[in-house]
Parts: sequence; C-alpha cells; structure tokens
Amino acid sequence: MTTADERATRVREVRRRLAQEGPPRTRDHERDFETVTVPERHCDQLRDLLVAEGVEKVVEIGLAYASSALAIGEALATVNPPLPRHVIIDPFQQREYSNAGWDLLCTAGLDSIVTLMLTPSSTALPQLLSEGFVADAAFVDGSHRFHEVFVDLYFLRKIVRPGGLIVIDDDWWPSVHTAAQYYEQNTGWKAIPDAFPGETIGVGPQGEQGPRCVAYRLPNPSFEPSFEDFHAWSRTGK
Repeated sequence: MTTADERATRVREVRRRLAQEGPPRTRDHERDFETVTVPERHCDQLRDLLVAEGVEKVVEIGLAYASSALAIGEALATVNPPLPRHVIIDPFQQREYSNAGWDLLCTAGLDSIVTLMLTPSSTALPQLLSEGFVADAAFVDGSHRFHEVFVDLYFLRKIVRPGGLIVIDDDWWPSVHTAAQYYEQNTGWKAIPDAFPGETIGVGPQGEQGPRCVAYRLPNPSFEPSFEDFHAWSRTGK
C-alpha cells in the first residue's frame, strides 16, 4: 500500500513533466497548451491554499490539460483525508481534448478519487446539489460567458460549505470578473488578497494588468440577501 507521501510525490512528478514537456497531445490550435492551461506558479499557489484549508472534497469546472486538477490532486494527497473526493466537470474533455487531461490524472494515480462529469456545468452542478454533495472548495475555469459563469457561481455557493473557498481563474476577463463581483457585492463573499501573490502573469484581454486568479471566502453562516438590499455592480466593482 502506497503512503500519502508516495502518492503526493507521484502527482508532483506528473505535474513537473507536464510543465516542462507539455501534454502528450493538444488540440490543433497554435500554442494551445500555453494559452489554455493555468500557469505552474498559480497552480502551486492553488495547491498551497487548499492544503492550508485542509480540504477533503473539491469541485472543479474545466479540465483541459489538467494543470489545475493535478495541483488539486497534490493538495488532497498532502492533506490525506480518509475519504478524499475531487469532482471535475468538463463536457469537452473527450471530444475536444481527446482525454489528454484525464489520461494525465490516471498517470498520476488520481483516478481513484476523481469523478469526471462529461456534461455542461449548468446540468452537472444541479445534479451534485440534488445528491447532497458538499465541497470544501471549488475551482472555476469553465465557460467565460457572463451568464454561464454567473450560473456556475450561483450553484457553487450552495455546494461549497459555509466558510469554504471558491477560486476563479481568468478574473481579468470582464465577463468573469463582472459575474464574480455580484456575489462579492451582494452575498458576502470576501476576496482573499494574498492568495495569489506576486507579479501578474501576462496581460488581460483588454490590455489591462490585473490578477488572473482570485480566491473568495464564503460567509459563515451563509445567508440569502433581501431583494431590498440589492447593490448594483459593474465590471470595476464600483
């Protein structure tokens, strides 16, 4: 029987090879891996954040080439809870990515704790909610359309336990940022300012410098705001 340290070491090795060599196959788009994947440094920071949180169950939207999924898997191996679970939602993993990300998770030995849902998040998340699944944290890197991000966050605030974490990638996209701002302005989400420290990696789609990933702490206890207390919000959060 392998130990927790051995499992974490195996995941780290797969992560290292992926960062240095790239995935075994990619889509037919120029620099697709570099464009789609979460940078290694942000993955390290995500791992450290989840380890500090002591997570046991995580839900993730978007798999692609598995950079963030491997970091989450390393966090779960490091925490070593008795019943770890990692639910990943990605309807494009087979038909778009030819299971490149899933194969890497299997190579890392994480398939025993991962459930891959090959359906849109708009149907997968309500299913998880109806099953009573409760997560300690979520990582969101799926659709970047405003209405779909908004719906993802709506369900995740019901799935992630009170006081848990929701981490959002590509917050520099106006559509993503605007959706997240509603929940920060109206439902008590608190940004964790030091979750992803350091220089910004790259430049956002409108040419602005800003954080790529943002982490939110959900309120504890959770609450539903009154419609009379609605706070209008904008892309800048003003």
